[in-house]
Amino acid sequence: MKILLKPIITEKMSAQSEKLNRFGFVVDQRANKLQIKDAVEGMYGVAVESVNTMNYGGKRKTRNTKAGVISGKTNSFKKAVITLAEGDTIDFFSNI
Repeated sequence: MKILLKPIITEKMSAQSEKLNRFGFVVDQRANKLQIKDAVEGMYGVAVESVNTMNYGGKRKTRNTKAGVISGKTNSFKKAVITLAEGDTIDFFSNI
């Protein structure tokens, strides 16, 4: 099971990473906090202090088109906010 799906790079998470040394990831919904901690430490070689997780449910969406009303649903996902130890950091843009 691939635990870390993608990093969250938003204005809010960038501010938290600079100020509080926190980084966000979209993770597998079946992963627990210990698995997420081990995955981040193994992938980036940093020390993780804490892991906070949040589950987001999918939202119902409808739109009107020429063919009529189309309804659907967005995907649900799990987000993890990782707090790193003092002095450690993750650079997402190093390999671009």
